[in-house]
Amino acid sequence: MQPEGILETCLYADDLVAAERFYTQVLGLRLLRREITRHLFFRCGDHMLLIFRPDAAMRRPLIGDRTPVPPHGAKGPGHVCFRVQATEFPRWIQRLQSHRIRIEADFHWPGGARSLYFRDPGGNSLEFAEPRLWPMD
Repeated sequence: MQPEGILETCLYADDLVAAERFYTQVLGLRLLRREITRHLFFRCGDHMLLIFRPDAAMRRPLIGDRTPVPPHGAKGPGHVCFRVQATEFPRWIQRLQSHRIRIEADFHWPGGARSLYFRDPGGNSLEFAEPRLWPMD
């Protein structure tokens, strides 16, 4: 037995206003839930990307003891890789540059897949990669 996939991924950022602007305006994700002192929940395809303020995530959930979600968190920058088709790389590069987002690496893997690395306002490492980076056969 194994899980059928990843439903949500979580990153952490101190400035949720900057994170909201970045993920909606630069990456075009749809914001589903917002509690600006605690979290942002975005739809990304058929998955969810959660952004929490680290200090808030280490406390009990917003709705108190009625929810059994334990405190969680991470130290240092996280990483998320977004699936992007090869034909979309030029448009994404242009979009990042137009928002003055520094591209840290534009890498072609030995198997032929391409990855583009950059950072969000919280310092998290983000990547765009072709799906063939991780074949699902």
